[in-house]
Amino acid sequence: MDELIRRRVYGADHDDPDPGPRPGHEYRELVGGPLDGLLLDVTGWTRTRLGEGAALGTEIGSYGPGGRTLYGPRAADSRLWDWEGDTP
Repeated sequence: MDELIRRRVYGADHDDPDPGPRPGHEYRELVGGPLDGLLLDVTGWTRTRLGEGAALGTEIGSYGPGGRTLYGPRAADSRLWDWEGDTP
């Protein structure tokens, strides 16, 4: 967990003085693509939901504002979510 302390959480405001992970929350690291290196807060997600991955809104993906970028759990380590592409 120590290596997560200085990391930014997806969805945190850019001007947030503390955009890092919060105690008691569960996170997945996003790997590759436009959100590479960010943490996704998955606190309270069901096992089924975690297995589905996520389509996350971002302005910096292939489709610009309004687009989404897709991430899914890595088979060998479900704490890491790999980029699977972008969608409008």
